[in-house]
Amino acid sequence: MPPAVPLWGLALNPVTVAQTLELIGQWIAERSPRYLVTANVHYAMLCEGDPRLRAINDQASLVVADGMPLVWASRGRLPERVAGSDLVPALCARAAERGWRIFFFGAGPGTAVAAADVLRARHPGLQIVGTVSPPFRDLTTDELAGYVRQVQEARTDVLVLAFAMPNGERFMAEHYRTFGAPVTIQAGATLDFVAGRVPRAPRWMQRAGLEWLWRFAREPRRLAGRYFRNGLFVLRMVFRR
Repeated sequence: MPPAVPLWGLALNPVTVAQTLELIGQWIAERSPRYLVTANVHYAMLCEGDPRLRAINDQASLVVADGMPLVWASRGRLPERVAGSDLVPALCARAAERGWRIFFFGAGPGTAVAAADVLRARHPGLQIVGTVSPPFRDLTTDELAGYVRQVQEARTDVLVLAFAMPNGERFMAEHYRTFGAPVTIQAGATLDFVAGRVPRAPRWMQRAGLEWLWRFAREPRRLAGRYFRNGLFVLRMVFRR
């Protein structure tokens, strides 16, 4: 593993999507629970004021740059963007080849099932061994125990979480050992994209770092405050540097 790149309060691992998939394969072979953080600008901003999130990053086996502004700010030290919404479909393609067992946990009712159907049709032989959409609240002890049992009985290799940031990262860091899967990934809205519930920006906008603009145009009221704060954070980091 190359040395991490310190940037905007994060320690980002300089890896490509292909290298990330190879590391996931190694972790599955080793069978020791690990988790991976996909960090974008919003996450970097949240980490600045939250010591708990910074501790979560310190415990992660991998922290990748899920955002073109981070890649640009690295000045070549980060080879490419490793977005969760790209990584999970690529992971499923690799899983179909290697026989890895994938479990989807999160997103709204029916979304994980729909995403699983899309990916199975795209990759014959893909083993998505479970889909769960838990309620949008703290789980009771019995509920959590039931979900843990489902993940363990499915002999899961990769547990994909689909929760809002930063709740997903907190849940992942707190429970990844309990679930016991060799790899846990918090992938945010990825299952919504795959299922077609939320359209993703065109590829050219993704490459140009304009995916945020696409999302803002679709949900201006919900995202205006978030993107305003993100913009101020980016300016502060640029001028501080």
